[in-house]
Amino acid sequence: MPVFDQAEYKERVKKTKEAMQAKGIDLLVVSQPANMNYLTGYDGWSFYVHQCVLVSLNQDEPMWLGRGMDANGARITTHLSEDNIREYADNYVHSTVRHPMNFVADVIKEKGWEKGTIGVEMDQFYFTHRSYVELEKDLPNAKFVDGNVLVNWVRVVKSEKEIELMKLAGKIAVNVMDTAISNINVGVRECDAAAEIVRAEYKGVGEYAGDYPAIVPLMMAGEATKTPHLTWSEKVYQPDEAVLLELTGAYRHYHAPIARTIFLGQNPPTLMKDTAEVVMDGLQKTLDFIKPGITAEDVEAKWREAISHSTIVKESRLGYSIGVNYPPDWGEQTISLRPGDKTVLKKNMALHLIPGIWYEDVGFEIDATIYLTEDGNESFYNYPMQLFTK
Repeated sequence: MPVFDQAEYKERVKKTKEAMQAKGIDLLVVSQPANMNYLTGYDGWSFYVHQCVLVSLNQDEPMWLGRGMDANGARITTHLSEDNIREYADNYVHSTVRHPMNFVADVIKEKGWEKGTIGVEMDQFYFTHRSYVELEKDLPNAKFVDGNVLVNWVRVVKSEKEIELMKLAGKIAVNVMDTAISNINVGVRECDAAAEIVRAEYKGVGEYAGDYPAIVPLMMAGEATKTPHLTWSEKVYQPDEAVLLELTGAYRHYHAPIARTIFLGQNPPTLMKDTAEVVMDGLQKTLDFIKPGITAEDVEAKWREAISHSTIVKESRLGYSIGVNYPPDWGEQTISLRPGDKTVLKKNMALHLIPGIWYEDVGFEIDATIYLTEDGNESFYNYPMQLFTK
């Protein structure tokens, strides 16, 4: 069954069509799995083959187009009527003589939409160069424009129901981090700790099942703490080394990331302790500042002001918008907390602030996952903001 009621999906489609009209788009080809989910409820590990949702200004309901064996998944997870679930034959899959976008083009022509302005998500993970070439070849009378992140920006303000799902993800995140801190010890293999972390991610809490996250556990230890995006190996944790963790709770594909740092010893290096103190204080001052009406770049400026008394410099963005997502990323590709982003923050936007610092000798990570309220912000979970020592 779909996660949300039909009225919520209709409201999302309505807002998407308003955004399309503002950009002069008659038909939007949506290929990003999170956007497909957001507009219809469709949920399946089928994004390794070509699929899409069509949103037309000339039709009330979107259309799902995908592989035949996945069509029942669309019937189970969406409210779509039968005529708006279209399946292509399996001989389109990994073929050198035909392509699923030829099928998509045929449906567009059947509906009489082939002469309008068609938006495609030109910079999404699962919309390939060949997809664009095949559509352009089969629809010579259409005008193609970039509709990238159009739906992403509709997603950026969450409904109350979405906020509730992210709070459940936050409960799972707490259990996930507790599991990590409990299982990461000197003499333990990284892969054994990772196995327990993933178990906690999937198991969830109480009656609520965890989901597979858009990013696997990122677990950097020892030398690996100088960089943010490494995973695990069979290496054994050593005395007096740091472990950087970037994990998450996920519920119905809604994410609540959580990042903390462990030092496997009682006396962290002075540089690590000093860095942690500055970063944690700066993050808290930034959180105290965040409320509706300020801009994304205002948040980053406050962060820089809060750490200006130190020698710490963070070149990368401070954070970004989050919500529903699929591999390989839980970021929404919209708001970035950095200079130049003048997006005005609004109630029910959800942000992940992660002021990770990676030096040549040591790293430190901590984060906050929040949503904006009427006059400030709230965390999706309560977890100690500290450098953990064991």
